[in-house]
Formats: sequence, structure tokens, C-alpha cells
Amino acid sequence: MDRLFRINLINGLSGYKSANLIGTISEEGNENVAVFSSVIHLGSDPPILGFIHRPIEAGGNTYENIRQTGFYTINHLSMDIVADGHHTSAKYERDVSEFEMTRLKSEYLGDFVAPFVIQAPIKIAMKYVEEHSITLNGTILMVGEIVSVFLEDHLLDADGFVDLSKANVVAVNGPDGYALPKLEKRYPFEHPKTDKEQDQ
Repeated sequence: MDRLFRINLINGLSGYKSANLIGTISEEGNENVAVFSSVIHLGSDPPILGFIHRPIEAGGNTYENIRQTGFYTINHLSMDIVADGHHTSAKYERDVSEFEMTRLKSEYLGDFVAPFVIQAPIKIAMKYVEEHSITLNGTILMVGEIVSVFLEDHLLDADGFVDLSKANVVAVNGPDGYALPKLEKRYPFEHPKTDKEQDQ
């Protein structure tokens, strides 16, 4: 297949993916922010998230900064900043910050060392835990523990549910298509059916 056709096809087959900006800083103080469509939930206790980093040979500022400092942030990409968020996929030199090349603004919350994205409606402080190499293609599964969460009050329901649709959080279709999901319905926690319920 043509390379671009293959990228578009295979990227789209897994369905809609999360759209997140990962913020890091180097030991020298250079900020970095990059869009990722591979952040996944790995567990709630302890609270851990993972994401796939491309092979280091293809460019690894995010990876290098995380390994240097041990910390990073995950920031949800909303429709308001989607164009600038997508631009962070461009390959800049290590000493060039994507914050300077876009309208995205960095901020530091508490004493956390890595930068958050001011405009992001949901911000997550992460601590590096471990990584796992995927030998087939050289990608790396990065695993981190949630240190703290910052989100707008109206996004959080009484039972802990985070309503992403209220924040206009986007999802990624393929490598470069952005969609705006809408919450339609929540269902209660499921229990096994009894014989009587199966007959209904």
C-alpha cells in the first residue's frame, strides 16, 4: 500500500481514540507539549494510565523528558484548542517549545514540575512508573500513576463520573480527524441476570 493510505487506514480501524496533550520539561528547563491519541486506562487502584510512544528513532522529546524528570502531565484536548493541539505533532528541535509555536499556554500547579496546558478543561499530573517495549515495531508503552487531577467543577458528577461532553473534549478518528462526542445515556452497574430476568 501507499504509505499515507496505510497510515490512514490502519489508524482508523481501532475506532475513536482519546485526544490528549502530554506536557513535559527537560532538565535544562525546555518545555514540550505533544498530542497523543493513545492514552488508555490501565487501572483504578492504584490509579494508572498508559500511553504509546513512537520509536525513539522517530523523535523522542516527550520520552527523554519523562525519563529525565520522572513526571509529566496529561491534558484533555477540547474543540477550542484542537487546531493548536494538532500542530504539536510537528517535529521541532529539542530546544523549541510547542508552547511558543502555538497559542497553547503552559502553567504550573502546586509544586508539580511538569507544565500543564492552561486551556485544557481536565489536567492530570502523572508520575512515571515503568515502560514496556513492543518489539514488533519499536514503540513503547509508558505507564504512569496519577498524582493529582485538576478539572472544572461542573464536569464532575456526584458519583465521580467525568462528563467529557460538557467540556467539548474531542476524540481522534484516524491520525488527523477530530470528532466531538456527545453523551447520550449512562447505564447502571450490571449484575448477572437471574433465570426469571432472562425469560423477560
